[in-house]
Amino acid sequence: MEQVRLGIIGFGVMGENHSKYIFNGEVSGCILSGICDDNPERLKRARALYPDVKLFNDYQNMINSGMIDAVLIATPHYDHPKIAIYSLQKGLHTLVEKPAGVYTKQVLEMNEAAAKTDKVFGIMYNQRTNPLYQKLRDLVISGELGEIKRTNWIIDWYRPQSYYDSGGWRATWKGEGGGVLLNQDPHQLDLWQWTCGMPKRVRAFCYFGKYHKIEVEDEVTAFVEYENGATGVFVTSTAMTPETNRLEVMGDKGKVVIEDGKLTFDRLRVPERQFNEEYSGGAIAKPECWRCDIPVPSGQGGQHVEITQNFTNAILKGEELLAPGIEGINGLQISNAMHLSSWIDDWVDIPVDPDLFYEKLMERVKSE
Repeated sequence: MEQVRLGIIGFGVMGENHSKYIFNGEVSGCILSGICDDNPERLKRARALYPDVKLFNDYQNMINSGMIDAVLIATPHYDHPKIAIYSLQKGLHTLVEKPAGVYTKQVLEMNEAAAKTDKVFGIMYNQRTNPLYQKLRDLVISGELGEIKRTNWIIDWYRPQSYYDSGGWRATWKGEGGGVLLNQDPHQLDLWQWTCGMPKRVRAFCYFGKYHKIEVEDEVTAFVEYENGATGVFVTSTAMTPETNRLEVMGDKGKVVIEDGKLTFDRLRVPERQFNEEYSGGAIAKPECWRCDIPVPSGQGGQHVEITQNFTNAILKGEELLAPGIEGINGLQISNAMHLSSWIDDWVDIPVDPDLFYEKLMERVKSE
């Protein structure tokens, strides 16, 4: 295969965004060969933009057309696993928009389907291309930061009521499967676990329709524990402005802060645990600390184009995926645990009980 014939399933905001850079040739070795949507008005727009691209109103027809080697799924959240499973079973390479799904039960089925095929399976975690988070991950994995002791992330996404009123599917259990955790935070939850590891249990407080006329969460404060005893806090909302986006990771050898597009690293000359054991001065003291200048490339990385290029290269050249599809479940485990913790008012272990979460979610879908 010399080039990948890519079909986009779902021609909403994200589907159209993906179509532009692919059609413009920004992804080497990839051509836009099909667009699918069950909305006639969206297909009409696609026809106006790309008169020579084949259009479909049924994803199964496009997958079975013989005109497509790979699909990029950009449909509503609930449909991601269903379409991905069908695509993989039919022998197509598959790239899924975030989140991987709404509940882990369906995503586990998707991952099982992926494991039975040799096709490339990726997820659009484009924030993994951001040099800031790549550098943080490097500092953690290399041991430069030492053993993690605490992580804190405060991330706000201000949205007015008119945003939620603009689409009937928005901020509903049936249409979207959640609020800020499922819509705005999938990238942050993925980056949190990608850089710092998965927590082992969660205690969360989700506030549903606290600041907006919606049924899902618009404010969350969650506390997590890790296997090594470290703790973490994740705070998020769509009602706070001016917004905050601050990630702080405290390790035995220092602290990293990512905020305002910058990374700062305060490095301890002597690890804190070592200093605690060895210092005998008797007075209030602390290890010497150095503000280190860490080289981080400018910009936000290649984002969607880079993930799609990486996906294409994996198909054509066997390149390792930056965001494997099977890792899409990790951030979802955390958000499912946060929801479930609030619903049952108790701690929730990770991995989440998939049947219990699904049961509780369906209760809310039905009552809606």
